[in-house]
Amino acid sequence: AAGLLAVSEALAADIAALGLPSQKIAVHRTGLDRDRFRPLQHDGLRSQLARQLGVPLADDEALLVSVGALIARKGQGFAVRALPLLDNARLLLVGTGEDEAKLRALANELRVDQRVHFLGSLDHDMLPLVLSAADAMVLPSASEGLANAWVEALACGCPVVITDAGGARELLTAPGAGRIVPRDPAAIAEAVKSLLSAPPERDTVAATVERFSWPVHAEA
Repeated sequence: AAGLLAVSEALAADIAALGLPSQKIAVHRTGLDRDRFRPLQHDGLRSQLARQLGVPLADDEALLVSVGALIARKGQGFAVRALPLLDNARLLLVGTGEDEAKLRALANELRVDQRVHFLGSLDHDMLPLVLSAADAMVLPSASEGLANAWVEALACGCPVVITDAGGARELLTAPGAGRIVPRDPAAIAEAVKSLLSAPPERDTVAATVERFSWPVHAEA
């Protein structure tokens, strides 16, 4: 190949570590449709979603969402294990995968099954509404390049709680955008509490990923 594109500096380093020529590698970050992924909060948003999703969503409870394939690498189990440490919090799992049965059993075992909801695959028109309604997006991945789900959440003004995987530190350049935590339920719960205690302005969160747009990327 004449050139190689990596979505993060971390992934570029991984490619070079495989023995590929570093001078051929350029970082070209994840792009998204900013007309679709933007803060969409409005009065009655949670009530609207509750009807559409068939899930009870109260305005006075913390709403967490995890977006990604239900596989061990994405680590949704750590988010489920954090739920008993978070009073009055609900977790929406968006995605499908081989770990769904394990995650359902874990939620039952921890007696949080009434607060964990499996939404399956969502249409891309619905996902921005869910992210705009959520207080935080939790994705404790074991490894990533630079996850689309991170960028989409931030673009909707939803702060993220993620692990130090791939380009996480390149993405979270402002404290209000979220927290980087170990793959540990207690650490995840503390990060969520920290964000809930001082919720960042959603427009401020969205501004941290202004450079992640299709026009900017097309020009690059």
